Amino acid sequence: MRIHISHLTSYCYETPAASVIQMLRLTPRNHDGQYVARWRIDVSTDCRLDQHQDAFGNITHVFTADGPLNELAIAVEGEVETRDTQGIVRGAVERFPPSLYLRETALTTADANIAALAAASRDAAHTSALDLLHRMLRRLHEEMIHETAPRRSALAAAEAFVGKRGTVQDFAHIFIAAARSLGIPARYIGGYVHHEGASEQESGHAWAEAFLPELGWVAFDAANGLCATEAHVRVAVGLDALSAAPLRGTRPSGAGEVISVKVRVDQAAQQIQN
Repeated sequence: MRIHISHLTSYCYETPAASVIQMLRLTPRNHDGQYVARWRIDVSTDCRLDQHQDAFGNITHVFTADGPLNELAIAVEGEVETRDTQGIVRGAVERFPPSLYLRETALTTADANIAALAAASRDAAHTSALDLLHRMLRRLHEEMIHETAPRRSALAAAEAFVGKRGTVQDFAHIFIAAARSLGIPARYIGGYVHHEGASEQESGHAWAEAFLPELGWVAFDAANGLCATEAHVRVAVGLDALSAAPLRGTRPSGAGEVISVKVRVDQAAQQIQN
């Protein structure tokens, strides 16, 4: 599948910002099943985009924009060729051993309720780790209500799970916390997903990957109740949503910030051959 993505983030400041510093994790990488055909980032003000890689191997861009700024826009546009790998991720940049992804964070700490969800998935005497994760995926998808409206601040997994509703971030955090409680390395993935008949979206997408020695990393999209398919475009990896955030920034001044996000994910008509 060839997927076309456009992602516009706009900032408006009631009081002009003297300057803005932003780090972007908005550029996907090639791996088995994903080829970036073209990709472009544009910033509405005059600045230099410096490309780096973070500790997880994500492509990052950093810029400083001098003000005064009443508004700022960051636009991403590109196309990615994908194929279905049954959720198995191979050929990705790996900076750390899987054991690092057993590390808890404030957003992915498993409480008694999440640990019970994980334990309840062991309902067969000889359940494989893969079957266990699939059961956990189904239970989480069935028990939680998916909220499509994005949230400005991230919610801890335990808090989201007790309310039985959450964003794609929350679904990923709960799945990660549950997997880690069972001793299975798990990590957060930020990216995009193409939905048939629904191009306009309010934000990007998020899911989790869990490590199984016999398969490697396997992608589980709990919000949609399935393993990642050719409709998924993988962009950033981290321990949680903060370490894989698409945009993080700061400004020394400028009050009354209003952020709007427009994401469009379409299937492109033209295919390419790898």
